[in-house]
Amino acid sequence: MKLHTIDTGFFKLDGGAMFGVVPKTIWNKTNPADENNLCTWAMRCLLVEDANRLILIDTGIGNKQDERFFSYYYLHGNATLDSSLANLGFNRDDITDVFLTHLHFDHVGGAVLRNGDSLTPAFKNATYWSNAQHWDWAVNPNEREKASFLKENILPIQQSGQLKFIDNTDGVRFTDNFNIRFVYGHTDAMMLPLINYKNQTILYMADLLPSIGHLPLPYVMAYDMFPLKTLGEKKLILTEAIEKDYILYFEHDPVNECCTLQQIEKGIRSKDVFKLSEI
Repeated sequence: MKLHTIDTGFFKLDGGAMFGVVPKTIWNKTNPADENNLCTWAMRCLLVEDANRLILIDTGIGNKQDERFFSYYYLHGNATLDSSLANLGFNRDDITDVFLTHLHFDHVGGAVLRNGDSLTPAFKNATYWSNAQHWDWAVNPNEREKASFLKENILPIQQSGQLKFIDNTDGVRFTDNFNIRFVYGHTDAMMLPLINYKNQTILYMADLLPSIGHLPLPYVMAYDMFPLKTLGEKKLILTEAIEKDYILYFEHDPVNECCTLQQIEKGIRSKDVFKLSEI
C-alpha cells in the first residue's frame, strides 16, 4: 500500500462558524482571520494505492459552479486535483474508487464535471462509494443544511450507475487495510477512513476534526448538525487515538497534514506534527 496527499487548493470560511462558541480571541491564535473574519482552509484529499485499486478519498470543491458561488468561498492556491494527480503520474481515468466521506460541496464537488449543459462523473472508470443513510439525508436535506448539499454534485453520480453503498456498520472493512468509522454529529452517517499503513494506523478526520486548532473538545463547528453528538464522538475517538497511537490526517488544516496526540493537563493536544510523506 502507498498513500499520497492530494492537495486541491484552499478556500475561506467564516472563523466564527468554524469554531462555534469559542471566542475569536482564542481561535484567532491558531487560525488567523482576515479583515472579513474569514479563515483559510485546505481541501486536502488522500490517494490510496492498495493492490490493484487506486482509491481517492474526497474530491475537493471542483470548478463547475458559477462565479457568484466562488465569490463566497475565495478559492486560491496553485494546486488542483488534476495537478496533484499528475505530479504522482496519475490522471482521473486511473482512479478505480472514489470514497466520499460525506456529500457537502467542499468534499464532493470535484466528483462531477460540467460539459456544456450536461453533468457527468469526473472519474469515468471509478465506483463511487457512499452509504444509504447519508445519501438519503443529502438528497432530502433539512433547511439548515441544504446549502451544503448541491444536487448537481450528487444526483449525476447515481444517474451514471457508478454509485454503490457501503454497509452502515461501524468498523466495516473497505479493503484489507482500510476500515470505516461512522460518526453522526457533523452530518448524518459521515465516514472516517481508518487505514493501516507501514505498521501504523492513520485516521482520516474529515469534518469531525477539521484542523489541529479544533482538538480541544469544546471546539465544535457551528456547521455541525448535532454539536453535542460531535462532542461525544470527539472525546471517544481522540481517547482511542491516544490509547492506540493513531496518526490523524487533516482534510482542512491549511498548514498541518498529520499529527500524533498526547494527554496534557489541559486535555488532548497534538504531539508530533508532520507531513504524510514523512511517515
